[in-house]
Amino acid sequence: MLHKSLFTLGHQAQDAKFYSTYKNVVKNQWKPYKEQKVQQEKKLRNMISFAYKNVPYYHKLFNELKISPQDICTIEDLEKLPILNKDIIKANWEDFKPANLSSMNYNEQATGGSTGTPFKYRLLKSDRFMSAALLYRGWGYAGYDLGDKMAYLAGSSLGIGTKTALLKNIHEFTRNIRKLSSFDMGEEDMQHYTHIINSFHPKFIRGYASSIYFYAKWIHENDITVQSPDAVFTTAEKLLPHMRDMISNTFDCDVYDSYGLNDGSMSASECQEHTGLHIDTERGIMEVVDDDNCQIEEGTGNIIATSLNNFAMPFIRYQTGDMGHIIEDKCECGRESKLLKEVVGRQQEMLQTPEGKYVHGTFFVYVFKKVHGVKEFQVIQKTLERIRILLVTDVNFDEKQFEFIRSVAKSKSTQWNIEFEIVNHIERTKAGKYKFIVNEVCK
Repeated sequence: MLHKSLFTLGHQAQDAKFYSTYKNVVKNQWKPYKEQKVQQEKKLRNMISFAYKNVPYYHKLFNELKISPQDICTIEDLEKLPILNKDIIKANWEDFKPANLSSMNYNEQATGGSTGTPFKYRLLKSDRFMSAALLYRGWGYAGYDLGDKMAYLAGSSLGIGTKTALLKNIHEFTRNIRKLSSFDMGEEDMQHYTHIINSFHPKFIRGYASSIYFYAKWIHENDITVQSPDAVFTTAEKLLPHMRDMISNTFDCDVYDSYGLNDGSMSASECQEHTGLHIDTERGIMEVVDDDNCQIEEGTGNIIATSLNNFAMPFIRYQTGDMGHIIEDKCECGRESKLLKEVVGRQQEMLQTPEGKYVHGTFFVYVFKKVHGVKEFQVIQKTLERIRILLVTDVNFDEKQFEFIRSVAKSKSTQWNIEFEIVNHIERTKAGKYKFIVNEVCK
């Protein structure tokens, strides 16, 4: 009870409406989808009206399209508007400032910048705490309650490595957490992390999918004994089947994946049925669209986001760069929110061929399953024709396997020129993430 009180008070001190917001979203999870959609569309009409009256970019856009705010009343009506991307936002930065911005309580934010220069945006403080409430609700699908012990294994995008030692200690105490850095994952570091987990006894572990997988693999290979949590939460990167299996088997618990995009006001969480990720409706509208930017109810397409609460910098039909597989199935858990079967990946995780085809990066995961002695790999597409593969190897690796890798890769494109380089380690991004696919063509 003490930690729940401290946890809640810490949030309440920054946003007095946090706990009531949290209680409301916990209740909302059981509402019929029709009711959720009604609430979404009510917020949408309010946001559209606000954007037209207060944000110069949208006022000009609506006038150029010869439409009025009253023309956008439903989620389906969003198709009347064009897609918004980062280049448009950067080119029109001043026009995205609301007329009443000076009266708002907001924070300057930035994306991780793993594919280039970090993207800056503004986030209303109340919307940031709505994001936290939805995050905790999503963890609740696995039994989490406010203030439960949790260990984090991640980087800067989850707030690790960004605070002074004093602030880190205060944050860990009030939130009942321990922060382990994905920037530092050498032998001694992971031994230290194991000691912390075994002495702290976290009920849950959360972090980057690749970092937790890397740690779980190290535990497995070294036959280390580690405290089993109730569940592991993965985020920030695509959780592949072999990663889920390794994490689940090593920690002897279920793995719950999630999707979050603060700049797009998007989030979705997996429940105990593991049939997909439940799409949150309180902060934003998620569209999955085809190549013509038309909404689809089932299948794979591009994820487009519309913020409903972030009046400090409204994004309407924002191109997230993510691809998702949406399904019409109803989940057995009883929640009626729409489901993402999976987040297929970012556009930067897709490789392109000179013939005009796309190859998802997971293709190489299955290639390297058949290769011995590779601890880590990274595939970098430099041009349409040039593929560079970095390998961290051990004593079991035989360079004769290069020809096997090359031949399988060239089955996707005979025009690909495959280069290899054995390295001591794979560089993490500035946020501490491990990227096994880097597409420099689509930056």
